[in-house]
Amino acid sequence: MTHLIEASMKILVAGGSGGIGRAFVEEIVHEMPKAEVHATFFRSAPDFKSSPENNNSENSVRWHRSDLTDADSVEQLANSVGPIDWIINASGMLHTPTQMPEKSITQIDSDFFHKTMAVNVLSTLFLARYFLKNFKGSECPRFVALSARVGSIEDNKVGGWYSYRASKSALNMVLKTLSHEWRRKKPDGCIVAIHPGTVDTQLTEPFKKNVPPEKLFSSKHSAQRMLEVIRRLSSEQTGQFLAYDGSLIPW
Repeated sequence: MTHLIEASMKILVAGGSGGIGRAFVEEIVHEMPKAEVHATFFRSAPDFKSSPENNNSENSVRWHRSDLTDADSVEQLANSVGPIDWIINASGMLHTPTQMPEKSITQIDSDFFHKTMAVNVLSTLFLARYFLKNFKGSECPRFVALSARVGSIEDNKVGGWYSYRASKSALNMVLKTLSHEWRRKKPDGCIVAIHPGTVDTQLTEPFKKNVPPEKLFSSKHSAQRMLEVIRRLSSEQTGQFLAYDGSLIPW
């Protein structure tokens, strides 16, 4: 991607107030200082101050309150943001303060399952639906959603985490299906699912003690690696499931 195109780009980071989402915002501001960055939050507006190395950036982040699981809220977001080049959906849910991922089928809870599906799948469906027209005129349309390796059916070697695994598998199918529609409507576009690795955030806090230190990434490191991959994407890669290093993950 040429610097000329990047200089005029408009990017939305959905879920930009979360651990990985906030790191994405920070990295984009640093690496693409002339791009116009928009980001969403759900509850309270983040006290966002970019790193000292970003002080020369021409970029000021536009923050939007949005419930990504609500159609009206996402439609309003699309109208507010306007034309767009990239969407990165960094929102996600693995557990709540009162409910951990299931270790057994006997732990399935209807409310927890539906909430997990809404956050991890419905948010991407609504973003894709209501921002479709906003990509018109973009020279480099990109739609990226954070998935997870545990959403791979082929890679499922240990089981467990029924709701989370099912939601990420469903997300992958949504993105694969959307990539076919984009091939017809936006042949120069690219849609991918991307696995961020195991990242030290609130989402993984209860489980990180079981992760080898060399495999537990900071949000900054993960966002840096994924941004490198996204900047190199081409339309030929649409519909792929990628890891943070650009390698392919089986569906």
